[in-house]
Amino acid sequence: MANSDGAFGLRPVRHLTGGEIRTNEYAIAASSSAMYTGSLTIATAAGGCTIAAADSTDILGVFTGCFYTDPTSSKPTWSKYWPNNAASDAVAFVCDDPDVVYEVQTDGTVTDAAINANADSAGVSGSTTTGVSTTELSSTITGSGTAQLRIIGRSKDPDNTDTSAANSNWYVIINEHAYRQTTGT
Repeated sequence: MANSDGAFGLRPVRHLTGGEIRTNEYAIAASSSAMYTGSLTIATAAGGCTIAAADSTDILGVFTGCFYTDPTSSKPTWSKYWPNNAASDAVAFVCDDPDVVYEVQTDGTVTDAAINANADSAGVSGSTTTGVSTTELSSTITGSGTAQLRIIGRSKDPDNTDTSAANSNWYVIINEHAYRQTTGT
């Protein structure tokens, strides 16, 4: 059965040690492009964050939403995505623990042979309607080479477990994390 093609970015699903999944606040860099729930983020020199490119290193974590004062209406605003506006008080909520496991969809076909190997993300966009990222796991597996994400297992999602077809879902950890980096097998 074909997998359902519906990218959702990186979705936190559990903690490697059984701990709680938490977020921390980071100022959003004035130069940041739009960020969506499930987008990878990187730290900026001033202590804030911005969206990560598909090959960025030193990943801070995964964007889960933001709060800012809308510069047009002056209303306090919670949003699932950062619309890249001129708010000067914008803060992002980032899941920045290197021990969080995420579920992510692939952009192509990935098999069980990729478990414990590394891959970068693919795409850094999202939907302004839903606020959800369209970032996916690249199907270009680097084996033991460096890459943003380490594949640790196949998702239990019954609609996206067919590893012979594109768009299967996988469990990953951030491999090139700003707080810890690992290598694949």
